[in-house]
Amino acid sequence: MEYKDTLLMPKTEFPMRGNLPKKEPEIQAKWKEQDIYQKVQEHTKGKPLFVLHDGPPYANGDLHMGHALNKTLKDFIVRYKSMSGFCAPYVPGWDTHGLPIEQALANKGIKRKEMSVAEFRELCAKYAYEQIDNQRTEFKRLGVRGDWDNPYITLKPEYEAQQIHVFGEMAKKGYIYKGKKPVYWSPSSESALAEAEIEYQDKRSPSIYVTFAVTDGKDVLEKGAKFIIWTTTPWTIPANLGIAVHPDLQYAVVQVGEEKFVVAEALLEQVATTLEWDDVSTIKTIKGSDLEKVVTKHPLYERDSLVVLGEHVTTDSGTGCVHTAPGHGEDDFYVGQKYGLDVLCPVDDKGHMTEEAPGFEGLFYDAANKPITEQLTAVGALLKLEFIKHSYPHDWRTKKPVIFRATAQWFASIKDFRTDLLEAIKEVKWVPNWGETRLYNMVRDRGDWCISRQRVWGVPIPVFYAENGESIITDETIANVAELFRQHGSNIWFEKEAKDLLPEGFEHPGSPNGVFTKETDIMDVWFDSGSSHQGVLEEREDLQRPADLYLEGSDQYRGWFNSSLTTAVAVTGKAPYKGVLSHGFVLDGNGRKMSKSLGNVILPGKVTNQLGAEIIRLWVSSVDYQADVRVSDAILKQVSEVYRKIRNTFRFLLGNLADFNPERDAIEYDKLREVDQFILVKLNNLVKEVRTSYDHYEFANIYHAVNNFCTNELSSFYMDFAKDVLYIEAADQYERRAMQTVMYESVVTLAKLLSPILPHTADEVWSHTPGVVEESVQLTDMPEYAEIPQSEQLEEKWGAFLQLRDDVLKALEIARNEKVIGKSLAAKIGLYVNDETKELLNSITENLKQLFIVSGFEVAGSLEDASEHAHTFERVAIVVEKADGETCERCWVVTPEIGEDKEHPTLCLRCASVVKEYN
Repeated sequence: MEYKDTLLMPKTEFPMRGNLPKKEPEIQAKWKEQDIYQKVQEHTKGKPLFVLHDGPPYANGDLHMGHALNKTLKDFIVRYKSMSGFCAPYVPGWDTHGLPIEQALANKGIKRKEMSVAEFRELCAKYAYEQIDNQRTEFKRLGVRGDWDNPYITLKPEYEAQQIHVFGEMAKKGYIYKGKKPVYWSPSSESALAEAEIEYQDKRSPSIYVTFAVTDGKDVLEKGAKFIIWTTTPWTIPANLGIAVHPDLQYAVVQVGEEKFVVAEALLEQVATTLEWDDVSTIKTIKGSDLEKVVTKHPLYERDSLVVLGEHVTTDSGTGCVHTAPGHGEDDFYVGQKYGLDVLCPVDDKGHMTEEAPGFEGLFYDAANKPITEQLTAVGALLKLEFIKHSYPHDWRTKKPVIFRATAQWFASIKDFRTDLLEAIKEVKWVPNWGETRLYNMVRDRGDWCISRQRVWGVPIPVFYAENGESIITDETIANVAELFRQHGSNIWFEKEAKDLLPEGFEHPGSPNGVFTKETDIMDVWFDSGSSHQGVLEEREDLQRPADLYLEGSDQYRGWFNSSLTTAVAVTGKAPYKGVLSHGFVLDGNGRKMSKSLGNVILPGKVTNQLGAEIIRLWVSSVDYQADVRVSDAILKQVSEVYRKIRNTFRFLLGNLADFNPERDAIEYDKLREVDQFILVKLNNLVKEVRTSYDHYEFANIYHAVNNFCTNELSSFYMDFAKDVLYIEAADQYERRAMQTVMYESVVTLAKLLSPILPHTADEVWSHTPGVVEESVQLTDMPEYAEIPQSEQLEEKWGAFLQLRDDVLKALEIARNEKVIGKSLAAKIGLYVNDETKELLNSITENLKQLFIVSGFEVAGSLEDASEHAHTFERVAIVVEKADGETCERCWVVTPEIGEDKEHPTLCLRCASVVKEYN
């Protein structure tokens, strides 16, 4: 007889190697065949709704690790909710309008000017759908479960129709208006930008000090005295119409040689140092309010520059006399309105100086800096020119500098409902909680929202104009445009004349001849995505508004979180979300931003092809995602090692359940040994910890808790000594079935707990688990935490035993290194213990030799009796010796029993008994 054939060795088709790049697509194909998304919806039908509303990524380019982080976090939450008492549909979306797609087509050689607007927009839509298909494939490859066949897309007719309703409702409430005032203007995009589309980068700029000579001092200043202004934008000097001073500041009139200058008294010393004045004397000081309406001469042109009062003037830098160009600055604009100054803006859409800047027309604004400073020098008005590096606003898409430029734009008036916005913010649950403060301060301090863009790829602003120039926005026109968009898409706006877009028979007193025109600007893309609460949550029957959760990167406080809040509060009076969760950015292993130039970019597609999507998902679960996170090949390798441990744990558990039928063989908890009960108590605690962590979106806790349970309770302890039972005993032996019961509970529970994070692996495990009836673990519910009697006492007792066992294992390792023993089964251990440890050992009815994985064990005496050969620890001293007897051929235990059974002389009595039953 071959005794090895009598061993009940592990049997499972669940492979040790995950081979994830090959296996995951096979599992995903099975999900598609099962229509798993719809089956999950059917399984959870009728349960309370939980809506995580997807913030739409932009449909352009391959996915980066930020996309992977974002979508995977969402998938964790949706999958968990659908297994924990909720119906949790997930409708992914895409943002599809705006400049990047126009730019992408231009880069492909498409010439916009050589075709109609409608034709160009068709090409934009085609490109957007191609990008959506590419990104959708990549998202699905990450294992993200959702209604991928029916996503929401901002260019779809039904979405655009709902967006028109949002605009119309805001207009109806008086929140939409057209006005000419300075806005962020991007010459590189040839369009106005919203604050959310601005980022700050360092820029080298000229810093100049310029004099304006007084022509009418209003009896407070002599004619010829000169105000000194400071600016870093010389190109705006041709647009100067005034000088602002603060009404409450003191201004000094100083004598420097033959000249008299006016500066803020608080800045005099700083100005004198900068301008290298040697001999300065103060003639008099004047309160700012007394300088109101003093007239100065523009240094380059024959026109006046008026001294005005402005609360925005500070003494942080400069001279306290602020160059005022109402066409190029927000504060300048408002103070100019107060004093009746023109809104002069001598710069065109492309950033070139116009004929309103004589001498500089045709020059790009930045290129005009040098000739303007040269001309100021020529007329004796330039006191100082130097260059400084400072933070300057840039277009976040083209990365080029922007300017302030006054143009006629459409605005949403934030000030009219700012209080409602701030109150709505307080009602939302923010994670992390600083998100509330961040958005609150943004909304509190923001100006009106410029919502018009001078582009063609976007949703048109649905405004008509009468013959007399009056703008027309009525319930009737909005409803008609919305219906036309729902039927035909927004391209119809560019294909039809205004009269064909208006309701049939429409009349207006401003158009006695029945002639109408239409607005040519489109809406800011943030208005597009910010309308998704209407275009998706209200449009789709399976969703609801407000959503339970919005989850995006921390940059969306100024973006989607902000625009969604603005439109929703304007239309409904409430925030579109009950909760907002934000995550940080993905950096490389050294904490640097990923960029092609640095060569440190890690692409999700490459990782899934090499390591598998499960490794990305497990990495996402391992990081503190609310801050910036790091990823590198080395980090992913560490995560892969953790995955390997988890997988090996599953394989061992499944391998030892090959002959286990849970209905027939499972043993009730009360009838299990204490050691088995202890593992189930730890498993129960894991359920509680993991579910609490899921509920609080603390996925790193789950990563560590599961890893620790697999490593400590199972691998290092229970599975370690289990082999002597599972492999050796007869199939139906009580202890073996007890351990199989625990392993079955462990494998089922772990598969469910890990299903949101490792769905491919969990489903693969499920397909190899005996006794389960559901075709996928995704169609089950999360395990519930149970109150187990005496669990605390059990944990305390066995926790103490595990500490003692650790000491024994250390002593065995020392003995192994000293060549006293080979394998631990070759050892006999003698323990010298204190009374507490003795009592602990006496209370354990399980086989202590088996628990310690040794062949001989005794309590040899009290701690103080330990010999000098003992390895001494805090609670125990341990003597390790070679065990007496010979090695059993079947179980490898060393025992004097070998030879006592004449039929099987090479076996111990236990093995001989089992083998006889086997026959």
